[in-house]
Amino acid sequence: MRRAPWAHICRISSSAIDATANTSFSSVQMMLLSKEAPRTMSRPAWRRSAVSSTTTGGLPGPAQIARLPLAIAAWTTAAPPVPTAGAPYAELQDLVECGGIALGSPTRFGNMAAPLKHFFDSTSGLWLSGALAGKPAAVFTSTSSMHGGQETTLLSMMLPLLHHGMLVLGIPYTEPDLDGTASGGTPYGASHLGRHGAPIVLTDEERRLALALGSRLARTAVALGRV
Repeated sequence: MRRAPWAHICRISSSAIDATANTSFSSVQMMLLSKEAPRTMSRPAWRRSAVSSTTTGGLPGPAQIARLPLAIAAWTTAAPPVPTAGAPYAELQDLVECGGIALGSPTRFGNMAAPLKHFFDSTSGLWLSGALAGKPAAVFTSTSSMHGGQETTLLSMMLPLLHHGMLVLGIPYTEPDLDGTASGGTPYGASHLGRHGAPIVLTDEERRLALALGSRLARTAVALGRV
């Protein structure tokens, strides 16, 4: 029987699983048992099966844990990655030369969009040199639903900035609009609630909070001597 590569971490034998087929397990125990269960190939993903009982609230059996196939860095480019005309595209040197960064992204399942993640994944050289350490930064986003992940998206954008040693700024509650907004605007950064298909119109609170964040970023960059 082929074992999971970390089987030595949890020494529960297959015979032990068979002997406890009629026993109910908590979800934590089920995960441990699954590490010793046999592996089979199902569709493109590896699956490992484990037994459980639902007699006293256990997980439905047989439980399965699926692993994703390895990601392959294969890209199909349908157009030039950077157009020859139109809005400017960010380059790594822009991060080095700027006095502060306001980073924005729409939400993608409560996370920053893939192009932005891909861009920051290419900044290892700047991280090694400490080129961004001490620079002020702020984040902003938009969603099409009230609880569509504004705050988690803002937090996801903060993570690489913190790893770079940047000074991440939010919006303090000295801004009264944080308490009064019925749309976008968070202490983690500026945001906008834009309903799908509706015109893009900022509320008064969203606009004032965005201006407050931008002003705070600029004043901090000046105070730090970055500009």
